[in-house]
Amino acid sequence: MPERHEFNATIGSMQGVRYYPPDHLGTIEADARASVDRERAVLAAAGHKGPLPPASYLAVSGGGENGAFGAGLLVGWTKTGTRPEFKVVTGVSTGALTAPFAFLGPAYDDRLAGIYTSITAAEVLESRGFLAALTDDAMADTAPLRRTIAKYVTPDLLAAIAREHEKGRILLIGTTDLDAQRGVIWNIGKIAASGDPGALELVRSILVASTAIPGAFPPVMIDVTADGQPYQEMHVDGGATAQVFIYPPSLKIGELAKKAGIVRRRDVYVIRNARLDADWADVRRSTLSIAGRAISSLIQTQGVGDLYRIYTVSQRDGVGFHLAYIPSSFDVKLETPFDQTYMRALFDLGLKLGAQGYPWQTRPPGY
Repeated sequence: MPERHEFNATIGSMQGVRYYPPDHLGTIEADARASVDRERAVLAAAGHKGPLPPASYLAVSGGGENGAFGAGLLVGWTKTGTRPEFKVVTGVSTGALTAPFAFLGPAYDDRLAGIYTSITAAEVLESRGFLAALTDDAMADTAPLRRTIAKYVTPDLLAAIAREHEKGRILLIGTTDLDAQRGVIWNIGKIAASGDPGALELVRSILVASTAIPGAFPPVMIDVTADGQPYQEMHVDGGATAQVFIYPPSLKIGELAKKAGIVRRRDVYVIRNARLDADWADVRRSTLSIAGRAISSLIQTQGVGDLYRIYTVSQRDGVGFHLAYIPSSFDVKLETPFDQTYMRALFDLGLKLGAQGYPWQTRPPGY
């Protein structure tokens, strides 16, 4: 798609369903205010009087198979009876697969657990062979993943998301527009509530795109229209621009709330589906081994940087910060992609920690 249409392309009849921060700050602010108006209307209809109740935000990071940890933690948290109904839920990469079920609440815990304790490599990818690295757009085909997502992301699930959107709740998924080299935040609730006939397929494509690790998985081409002409955008893993996010730093929630006369407690819960300590490995002296290890190191440090960004913004805006991550004591080895032994062990660890009452950290590592 030509660069001049970077920010004005639309998808079907849907308007304002995605943001390119900070350029779309006005749209983000308007949607945030509208969500509060819907929330107030629902509370008033239920007889609620007084200030708005506390607002809890949930941010679920990328991490591939490590997403089993966050899924287990959420299911375990349900067992304590203290898991809040989140005002905002965001997801990136594997976190994008978790986010819709976390958003819809404990009634969807069984489905969330099923994704991370029963899914196999064959349900996620199909290898194209070694030469695909030179002749194709990825090492593997994600047609199996698209079929798996279609099995879970159904018309009924989309309708449930739309109902929660109408209550003033927000579900956001991150992808990366590779041509624009920009992170894109998709308002899934707005898409679900749009009534557009292409909404369901768009949401499925966004989830596939958010998990599409560049090089490993093919990009997702999303059909758009600009100035009456059809184009395609190339979207890949949201982790290419952020491992985890809650809202753009340019959105100053504290100032906006003060101007609007909104007084409420706010807390952000960040689930980092990774260990935060260094993970030693014996790197072979070969091009692919060295490049792969360097990329892994970049992702690790980028993820820590994202935590610092969220912490800094939360402190500015008066939002409580709470962080969970895979403990260094977890030493089960991942033998193959989407190894069920590994994922079940990690899910069970998250489940145990969540059910015991996870000791959320109030600062990022090393702060």
